[in-house]
Amino acid sequence: MAEKPLSSPPSPSASPWSPLARAERFVWLTARVLEQRRFAYHFLRGGADPVEAALTAYLDEDGGYGHALEPDLRGPVSQPLHTAHALRVLDSIGRCGGLRVERICRYLTAVSTHEGALPAIHPSQRAYPSAPFVPVVDDPPGELLSTGPVVGTLHRNQVWHAWLFRATEFCWTAVESLEKSHPYEVQAAVAFLDSAPDRPRAEAAADRLGRLVREQRLAVLDPDRPEEFPVADGYAPGEHHYPHDYARVPDSLARGWFTDEELSRSLDFLAAEQSEDGGWPLRWRAWAPGSALEWRPIVTIEALRTLRAYGRPLDG
Repeated sequence: MAEKPLSSPPSPSASPWSPLARAERFVWLTARVLEQRRFAYHFLRGGADPVEAALTAYLDEDGGYGHALEPDLRGPVSQPLHTAHALRVLDSIGRCGGLRVERICRYLTAVSTHEGALPAIHPSQRAYPSAPFVPVVDDPPGELLSTGPVVGTLHRNQVWHAWLFRATEFCWTAVESLEKSHPYEVQAAVAFLDSAPDRPRAEAAADRLGRLVREQRLAVLDPDRPEEFPVADGYAPGEHHYPHDYARVPDSLARGWFTDEELSRSLDFLAAEQSEDGGWPLRWRAWAPGSALEWRPIVTIEALRTLRAYGRPLDG
């Protein structure tokens, strides 16, 4: 969701040890140009044009995005996960519309399954390196994991395209049939439900999903005792998810899944995760030095945005 940058840069008198100042140093030290521009937009009164210009470097001729925009997929080819990442960036700066998004929708149509769903990984990735936990197969199925966030972002920006009708129906079917899930799939479902046009249906589906999350213990409700909550199959040791990972902003439907105390503990944990170098750590498996280095500034920006959304101080 687009947000206005801060009305003024951090005060020169602000503590150099504040979370924001430490994160800023980390970003200038380690981040790609895109994340530097994003940080400047969200926290330093930077403009949207430089963010969009930096994002264009990842755009392919087919209207999709590639070139390791999503750092766990290397190589130049367009992929749904790269393109979803691009849409999130455009959404966050209020630029998710116009001819660029029309081209993106044509790309999404071309790579979707017959039911309008997006595969997590298109087979074109086979020629290039990718994380071992995102296997490449010849005939990949459509997945809520890749489709839900894209559909949610397009609905939030009132984009209308023929592909979107089929993709929306796929998401409804996938979300309402979930019986056993895992955190990343739940996050994708929330991304869809938070912006789905049918609000009563979305609220009912979110209520059911929240009960599933608690029954299956997919959120660590006490950060002091993470060992009491299982790690999903295939995840890295310690790859837990917390309430703030689902309810990124206070008006998310997932906010209602957790008590004030549970969310407050979760945000305390998130704030305390900031590392000595100023960045936030990765909780998933790091498989290559370059991808881990590129991910950490992205994770850092999102951590700061979540803390700010909940009114947590960043300058003190």
